[in-house]
Amino acid sequence: MIALSLAEIADITGGQSHDIPDPAVQVTGSVVIDSRQVGPGSLFAAFAGENVDGHDYAQRAVDAGAVAVLATRPVGVPAIVVDDVQTALGALARAVVRRLGTTVVALTGSAGKTSTKDLIAQVLQHKGPTVWTPGSLNNEIGLPLTALRAEKDTEHLVLEMGARGIGHIRYLAELTPPTIGLVLNVGSAHIGEFGGREQIAQAKGEMVEALPAAEAGGIAVLNADDPLVRAMHTRTHARVTLFGEADDAAVRAENVRLTETGQPSFRLHTPTGCSDVTLRLYGEHHVSNALAAAAVAHELGMSVDEIATALSGAGTLSRWRMEVTERPDGVTIVNDAYNANPESMRAALRALAAMGKAAQAKGGRTWAVLGQMAELGDEALAEHDAVGRLAVRLNVSKLVAVGGREASWLQLGAYNEGSWGEESVHVSDARAAIDLLRSELRPGDVVLVKASRSVGLERIATALLEGTEGEVTGR
Repeated sequence: MIALSLAEIADITGGQSHDIPDPAVQVTGSVVIDSRQVGPGSLFAAFAGENVDGHDYAQRAVDAGAVAVLATRPVGVPAIVVDDVQTALGALARAVVRRLGTTVVALTGSAGKTSTKDLIAQVLQHKGPTVWTPGSLNNEIGLPLTALRAEKDTEHLVLEMGARGIGHIRYLAELTPPTIGLVLNVGSAHIGEFGGREQIAQAKGEMVEALPAAEAGGIAVLNADDPLVRAMHTRTHARVTLFGEADDAAVRAENVRLTETGQPSFRLHTPTGCSDVTLRLYGEHHVSNALAAAAVAHELGMSVDEIATALSGAGTLSRWRMEVTERPDGVTIVNDAYNANPESMRAALRALAAMGKAAQAKGGRTWAVLGQMAELGDEALAEHDAVGRLAVRLNVSKLVAVGGREASWLQLGAYNEGSWGEESVHVSDARAAIDLLRSELRPGDVVLVKASRSVGLERIATALLEGTEGEVTGR
């Protein structure tokens, strides 16, 4: 974070100083919410959770080097006491971003947010110092913590914004007002909470509503291939640029194909020229993500050759998202277990099918180890059934459905599509899946592991890699 005195922080947050000998002392380190992450010059924000109260760790934080604690009550060490720590953290982030004048790129969408954010960050780093959201810390706490990592020389702040209801993105955009706002897609993620795709579109469109007008530099980057996203051009005064496969997209891809190992290659078209791209990532769905990143980079003045080179060198920055590891025995594990929704599940299955073509030619098999997609509401049965059917249509060799009722629907869909016998199986939990896979995997097999985060199927991928020194690819 840029250096701020405790007096300045108290003024920004509307807090009261307690046990602070010298208000001129500056916070020069990071702002953290975990006392174990405190370093010299830090500010420790004490949140009171259901199981742990950060206020109880105030002394430990100061002993570790924190200058002060942001708290809701006096804690016996230097503290700025506020009514609400989350609100104060947001106010601090807003003030820091305003002082820096950094270009803020914000993005949202039902699927692909984190992968696209990682691509944008890696491309923009070629242009200048860039700070971006780590992992998926895209909520009311994670976003300000990311913004507060910006330094004086930071040119680009790339922020992922998530939403679980109307008004969430509007709130986040008020904390860190974006100059460029990107909307990837409107899908089925959290449809059970929103109530329908139109409501999801309403929430995602808050991104473009938050942008400044075109004459003030506001730019809305929209997916031309998603009708609900394209329609958002009527909700903004910013200049609109489109990406996708549509003929009127300013940034588009031609001659899209997959390498033998399932990595996309295409001809990138921008208003300033064309250049070839071959991604290190797996699956054709990453083409759209790459086009979104290219559109942002183009708007920030990068040449098409610079963009293509940066995209071709970019890898996966966030864990458990199409994380591909080949074991010494020739089994390939694809850990995509961070989260799942119908759109990302279908994309992952298609990527598995593409990766498996070379393996199957040599006698290997494809395994889809899948679990529940959460928060689908009344659509849950139909969506799980559809994913099970798709696995069969893509000729996936083996489907292992892991977990309870929703997982049984995956297996039932596969069965009804014609997957009988040992081609599909339903197991009760991760342990059962691990035992099954360890007994049946053979060299050349490709194993996809994917489910919603709450299911914790990353344990399966981890267990299958224990004791190996596999080569991680696509990183």
